[in-house]
Amino acid sequence: MSIKENLLKIQASLPSHVTLVAVSKTKSNDEIMEAYDGGQRVFGENKIQEMTAKWSELPKDIEWHMIGHVQSNKVKYMAPYVHLIHGVDSFKLLKEINKQAQKNDRVISCLLQMHIAEETTKFGFNKEELEAIIQSDAFELLNNIEIVGLMGMATFTEDKDQVRKEFKTLNANYLHFQKTLPHMNVVSMGMSGDYAIAIEEGSTMVRIGSSIFGMRNYP
Repeated sequence: MSIKENLLKIQASLPSHVTLVAVSKTKSNDEIMEAYDGGQRVFGENKIQEMTAKWSELPKDIEWHMIGHVQSNKVKYMAPYVHLIHGVDSFKLLKEINKQAQKNDRVISCLLQMHIAEETTKFGFNKEELEAIIQSDAFELLNNIEIVGLMGMATFTEDKDQVRKEFKTLNANYLHFQKTLPHMNVVSMGMSGDYAIAIEEGSTMVRIGSSIFGMRNYP
């Protein structure tokens, strides 16, 4: 099937309240435009340089989401245009995003990444760390960011019960922190292999790449 056909099939399977982020990392502008022509406007990248090049060359009504691990020293390159940063996993990074947003006279939307997987390779806060940050005076001073939700990645495993349990944990944390941050409306969890379970457990945003574009083109 073509990219457009794959995309339309996935779009048709998603409930209306779930946003599809098409993961376009390593994909060419032509491939992205095929998805664009299928109506897709939200694309996710994991490398800031690659995303910035695509932003400068592709239609300006595309929403670019940074879905990879972010290094603080690279934030300045995406601050003029990025729509949503998914993987905010430290207070240092939050402060840098705020600083660069201020320089660009913007308020940048962010998701706080929680560590829900049993794998040590995944980044993210635990509940206590997030609690401490959100209640701190320093957090109150960050006027150029808006925390719009939480993001998490489940363990890479065939055990669907474990994946479900981890997604349940993220959604429970979302409901907990929403009491303090009432403008939160995004639970970003679920990828090509597990997005159906993620949606059942409360996801409002899924990140899907290979099911749309086929396997990655790593050099």
